[in-house]
Amino acid sequence: MTCKADNYIIGETAWCPGCGNFAIREALAGALADLCLDSHQVLLVSGIGQAAKIPHYIRVNGFNGLHGRALPPAVGARVANKNLKVIVESGDGDSYGEGGNHFIHNIRRNPDIAHFVHDNQVYGLTKGQASPTSEPGMKTGVQVEGVTVPPLNPLALALVMGAGFIARCFSGEKEHLKETMKAAINFSGYALIDILQPCVSFNKVNTHGWYKNRVFFPEIEDPGDWSAAMELSRQWGEQIPLGIFYNKPHQTFEESRAALVGEPLSFRSFNPEACSSLQEEFL
Repeated sequence: MTCKADNYIIGETAWCPGCGNFAIREALAGALADLCLDSHQVLLVSGIGQAAKIPHYIRVNGFNGLHGRALPPAVGARVANKNLKVIVESGDGDSYGEGGNHFIHNIRRNPDIAHFVHDNQVYGLTKGQASPTSEPGMKTGVQVEGVTVPPLNPLALALVMGAGFIARCFSGEKEHLKETMKAAINFSGYALIDILQPCVSFNKVNTHGWYKNRVFFPEIEDPGDWSAAMELSRQWGEQIPLGIFYNKPHQTFEESRAALVGEPLSFRSFNPEACSSLQEEFL
């Protein structure tokens, strides 16, 4: 496969004109092209939602899971074949709401996967109700009097749980997003990018212009400074920092399991007779 971004983009999308997902798809295609990864070397896993449709629109291996259940099959695929670059790409509702339990515990496991979250602060597929990252006061067709609970801070949560790579990007800064995606894909361990992404149909507050007036790139002197990363992750409002806040690898799930050292599991021969003694225990 020729390493050109256009070669990775396929299909006619079901996204609304002006949706931030288009820029995210272009950034991902550009990242894969810059890394010159063949389609068979990459697995793109998602759950349910507008963002989760992206495996249909990128020319790589794809898997759509259940709502909030993108991480389990992604980790399973990575354990079976460590030669794969495994990317989970889904929305804030899917990843942080329905998938919140998997989000927390797979950070603890630290599998070698990249997790890109399209964070538009609403449930875009199911007509715009509040998501875990919606701002207090936001009115929706469901929250008619406005959201009354504080939003989840995914980057701070990921840091507390021990993630080795966390970043915040904006779909309106496509080149920066592409470069950050490349760094996350190449990172050894779980890597989270929370991608601020306007939803033109249902979120009339956090628009492209709203983000453009607030995002900035702080100078990050030491990406291994946990306290500094936490401070950046909590900064939100009139100024919203972008960048790789934390980058400090530690032992991955695959490295911690002796059975996974060496040839990928999916390439090893399997002898059913070797399991007979285990089966006999249940007779």
